[in-house]
Amino acid sequence: MTKMNVKKGDRVKVLAGKDKGAEGVVLAAYPQKQRVTVEKVNVVKKHLRPTQANPSGGISEMEAPIHVSNVSVICPSCKAPTRINVRREDGKKVRVCNKCGKDLD
Repeated sequence: MTKMNVKKGDRVKVLAGKDKGAEGVVLAAYPQKQRVTVEKVNVVKKHLRPTQANPSGGISEMEAPIHVSNVSVICPSCKAPTRINVRREDGKKVRVCNKCGKDLD
């Protein structure tokens, strides 16, 4: 299993799929499944059964996870989708923009 370079809170651009070109913030990351949930991307309708909390039930829209290979992190400094390099500083790993070389964290 490979390590994901995308974290919760990162701004990403969708590279493939029905929402290609969309940008959004990562709401959740699932490293075991290699998937991320991005706001306002891959919106699906979920049918809800009536419960005591929601007596009427109904249909709600929610974001579904997409594969991490279909997104690219947007660098905050150069404002472009980029790959990520990892550099060690003082024994800690720091994510670095591959285009401009500035830190992402």
